[in-house]
Amino acid sequence: MMSQRKDYSSLAISSYLELQRQNESVQDEEEQYLGSKIDEEDDDNYPLVVGIPNQGSGIPGAVFNLTTTVIGAGIMALPATMKVLGVALGIFLIIIMGILSEISVELLVRFSVLCKASSYGEVVQHAMGKPARILSEICIIVNNAGVLVVYLIIMGDVMSGSVHHMGVFDQLMGNGVWDQRKLVILVVMVVFLAPLCSLDKIDSLSLTSAASVALAVLFVIVAFTVSFIKLVEGRIDTPRMLPDLSSKASILDLLVVIPIMTNAYVCHFNVQPIYNELQHPSPHTMNRVGRYTTVLCILVYSSTAISGYLLFGKDTESDVLTNFDKDLGIRFSSVLNYVVRVGYILHLILVFPVIHFSLRQTVDALVFEGSPPLSESRKRSLGLTVVLLVLIYIGSTMIPSIWTAFKFTGATTAVSLGFIFPSLVALRLSHQGNLSYGEWILSWLMLVLAVTVSIVGVFGNVYSLESKS
Repeated sequence: MMSQRKDYSSLAISSYLELQRQNESVQDEEEQYLGSKIDEEDDDNYPLVVGIPNQGSGIPGAVFNLTTTVIGAGIMALPATMKVLGVALGIFLIIIMGILSEISVELLVRFSVLCKASSYGEVVQHAMGKPARILSEICIIVNNAGVLVVYLIIMGDVMSGSVHHMGVFDQLMGNGVWDQRKLVILVVMVVFLAPLCSLDKIDSLSLTSAASVALAVLFVIVAFTVSFIKLVEGRIDTPRMLPDLSSKASILDLLVVIPIMTNAYVCHFNVQPIYNELQHPSPHTMNRVGRYTTVLCILVYSSTAISGYLLFGKDTESDVLTNFDKDLGIRFSSVLNYVVRVGYILHLILVFPVIHFSLRQTVDALVFEGSPPLSESRKRSLGLTVVLLVLIYIGSTMIPSIWTAFKFTGATTAVSLGFIFPSLVALRLSHQGNLSYGEWILSWLMLVLAVTVSIVGVFGNVYSLESKS
C-alpha cells in the first residue's frame, strides 16, 4: 500500500517495495536524499532547476505524464510476448519489471536531487563523467526516436492496413488514396503531431496525457470484456501457462522477447522534467508519483497482455491492433473493432509529443551544449522539432515491423536507460547518498541482470535475423 503520511519513506528490499516507519523527522528523511543540512521550511521544495518560479502540476498531472511516457506502443507488443512466454511467466515478468523499474526511478530521483541535476545526462555525468553523459544521451535519442518511429508504424498499419490485415479506412470507405500508408502518416504528422510537439513545457501536455491514459484504459476494457465473454462461453482455447522449450526456435523466441519487457517500462528520461515541474517538488512526492504510475501500468499491461493473447491465441500479431480487423464473434463486433483501433490511434497521437519532448531536449543538450535553455529560444526549438519529425517520418517508412524495432531497442538502449545507468549512478554515488546495504545489493543485482539480458537479447536478435526466425 502507498501511505499518504510524510513520516514514511521507501526502501528497496529484495524484489519488492515496502514502507518502513522512520524514527527521524521529515527533515532528516530529506537530508538522507540530499546528504546535507536542509532548513526546516524547505523540506518539501527541492526543484532541480534553481531560481525558476515553480507553478507546475500536482501529483495527478505528474502521474498522467509519467504514465503516458510508459504506456505507449509497448503495450501493443505485450500480447505477442505473452504468446511466447505463457501466461504465468508473462504476468510474473510484467510485475517484476514494473517493480524493478520503480526502484530504479526512485534511486534516480534521490541522486538527481543530491547532484541538483536537471536532466538524465547531468546526473550520469556527476557520477561517471562527461563521456558517460554523452553515451546516456545517445541512448535516449536512439530509444525515443525508435519509439516514435514505432508509433508512426502502428498508425500506418491500423489506418491504411498491412500485407495481411485491412486498415480502418479500407473497411469504412473501400480502396482509395488513403491506401497510401506513407501519405496517411504524413498527414497525421503535419495536422496533429507537429502542433503538439511544438509546445515548450511538458506540463502543457498534462491534459492530453490524461486523455491518452483514458483511451488506453478504454482499449483495455473493451479487449478484456470481449475475451472474458468468449472465455465464459467456452470459445477460447486454453492458453499456455509456461513457455514452449521443445525446439531451438522456441528457445530463441524466449530470449528475444524478454528484452521487450524491459522496453515496456522505460520512462526514466522524463523523470527529471516531470519532477521539476511539480508544484512542490521533493523526492517523497515524486516517489508517490512513481508508485501510482507503476501500479496503474502493471494493471493495464497485465489486462492487455492476457486479453489480447486469449482473444487471438497463436495468431496474435506483434502489433495486436492489426488483429482487430476480423469478426470477434460477439454482437457489435465491427463497432468494437473500430472503437479499439481508432481510440488507440488517438492515444498514440497524444503520447507522441510527451516522448518527443525529452528527445528534443536531449538533442539540444548534446548538439547545442552551453547554449541558453531551449525554452528561451523559440526559433531553435521549432527548428529542432521540424528536423526530428522529418527524420522520424523517414525512419517509419524504412522499418517494416514494430517487432523489429522493439527487439533491438529493448535489448540495448531501453535496458541501459532503465536499469544499467541508474544502477551505476547509485553505486558510484553510494557514499554520498547513504545507500543502504540492501539497496547496494539490489543495485548490483539490477546491473548484472540488465547486462545479461542485453547481451543475450542482442545475440538472439542477430541470430534470428540471420536464420530468418
